[in-house]
Amino acid sequence: MFGTSVNDIDRAEDRERFDEVLTQTQIPRPESCSVTNLEDAIAGAERIGYPVMVRPSYVLGGRAMEIVYNVDELKDYMRRAVKVTPDHPVLVDRYMEGTEVEVDGISDGIDVVIPGIMEHVERAGVHSGDSIAVYPPQTLSAKVLYTIIDYTKRLAVALHVKGLLNIQFVVKNDEVYIIEVNPRSSRTVPFLSKVTDVKMVNLATRIAMGHTLKELGYKSGLVPPKPYVAVKAPVFSFAKMTDVDIALGPEMKSTGEVMGIDYHYARALYKAITGSGIHVPTHGRVLFTVADKDKDEMKQLAKAFADLDFQLCATEGTARAIQSMGIDVEIVGKVHERSTDIIEQIKNGKINLVINTLTQGQHSMRDGFHIRRATVEHGVACLTSLDTAWEVLRVLSFMRDRRLVYSLALQDYVGGGDDLA
Repeated sequence: MFGTSVNDIDRAEDRERFDEVLTQTQIPRPESCSVTNLEDAIAGAERIGYPVMVRPSYVLGGRAMEIVYNVDELKDYMRRAVKVTPDHPVLVDRYMEGTEVEVDGISDGIDVVIPGIMEHVERAGVHSGDSIAVYPPQTLSAKVLYTIIDYTKRLAVALHVKGLLNIQFVVKNDEVYIIEVNPRSSRTVPFLSKVTDVKMVNLATRIAMGHTLKELGYKSGLVPPKPYVAVKAPVFSFAKMTDVDIALGPEMKSTGEVMGIDYHYARALYKAITGSGIHVPTHGRVLFTVADKDKDEMKQLAKAFADLDFQLCATEGTARAIQSMGIDVEIVGKVHERSTDIIEQIKNGKINLVINTLTQGQHSMRDGFHIRRATVEHGVACLTSLDTAWEVLRVLSFMRDRRLVYSLALQDYVGGGDDLA
């Protein structure tokens, strides 16, 4: 292997060794522990406090990662999802519901170039591969951006990275915490290469072969952001995977991604969402059926859709929450409950958009799974994150005010040549 050594890769991937790196660099992370049996997992989760994120070490694509909300769900996870032994520890982390931020950098062991920082639309808990990512960040403060740049440099140098590294952070109350470091390339490298005109793979390969960033004409730090906005949106293949639940979570489900780029954020978002295959209706009926923990936030979302003249319908508990806002909403029956069965309405084209968040503890045979699968089979957009729903609402509001969306070639934005990869 060229570039970063196997030992330093292990220092990033092994939990105990990585904690030593974080102590050395004085970088905070959510409280966590590594466990090798069920009893220690229960004790660790009780000490950290629910909800917790549980996952095996050394995983790609978030395999077997879950957020658990109580001891029964933790027991179920340990029994069902992983083989836990002293050689196969499970990691238990405090789940922080903040803004997730992703960075791709290139280090020569001394200097670190950061082509771009990406802010995720969906809050932490949705796998980065399934999140909508925005370059440059739209809501982060200067303090947070400076901290992210500083932490990226510290980690790259401490891990003796020579080549690419990908880091994921969570920002809560303007404080930055590290989630994980991957001393390798990531799925966002092609995206950032195209929008920043930094030939990241070429540059990282030269670094791995022994060159330095200074020799190649690069200064340490963040490359100045471009004057446009680029949005990366995930693409899913749920229509071809009939037994997969489309609800988003820590385990990656996307099979590709598209990019929207524009000088205006809402237009870039519109292009990305449209390109990813989501059909956003401009009128019609919106079905709300959300978990109890999301009902307070959902009420404002429902009001916003009603203000755009959408008709609202909802399952009984969700409908009561919407009615408390003085908003008209039709109550629809749950699956197979009565003639206003949700599935039948989706099949008959009477529901144009579904907003459905996952109720904890439900399994795939429950109502939510059937509703989500029905939307896939009948081409109805189903949003399983309220963060995504808010951004779709932003697109709808913008498109009603300004319908003109133009297209330019990538090089017209970036100003580069043909070789952008």
